[in-house]
Amino acid sequence: MEKNKYNDLVTKYTPKENRLKNGLLAFFIGGIMGVIGEFLVEIWSYYLNIPTKEAGTFMIITLIFAGCLLTCFGFFDKWVNFAKAGLFVPITGFAHAMMSAALEYRKEGFVTGLGASMFKLSGSVIIFGVVSAYVFGLIRILLFGGQI
Repeated sequence: MEKNKYNDLVTKYTPKENRLKNGLLAFFIGGIMGVIGEFLVEIWSYYLNIPTKEAGTFMIITLIFAGCLLTCFGFFDKWVNFAKAGLFVPITGFAHAMMSAALEYRKEGFVTGLGASMFKLSGSVIIFGVVSAYVFGLIRILLFGGQI
C-alpha cells in the first residue's frame, strides 16, 4: 500500500477529538479536585486540630490512597477516560500510574515484578522532578545566595 493511501486511511478512521470540550472538562474536574483537596485540608485540620501546613500532608496522603484504591477496584481508568487531564494531572494520576504498574506485574513477584516494574512509567517523573529541583536550587543559590 502506498504511503499516501495509508495516511489517508488512517486519517479517515482516526477519531476526532473536541479540544475545547476536553479542555473545559479538564478545567472543571481539576477545579473540583482542588476543592476536594481544600475540603480535606479543612477536615483534617478541624477534626485533628493540627496546623493547616501539616493537614496538607494528610490531604496528599488521602488523595494518594484514594487514587490507589480506585485503581485497584478498576474505577480510576473509567473516570480518567471521562475527565481527561482533570484527574490525571494531579497527585492522583501519579498514584494511579504507580498502582496500575504494580497490579500489572504483581504475579512476577515482589522483587522482579513489583520492585522492578512499579517505576517504569513514573520513574521518569521522579528523575526529572529531582533533577529539575536540583538545577533550580543551584540557580537560586547562584543568583540570590540562597536567601529569599
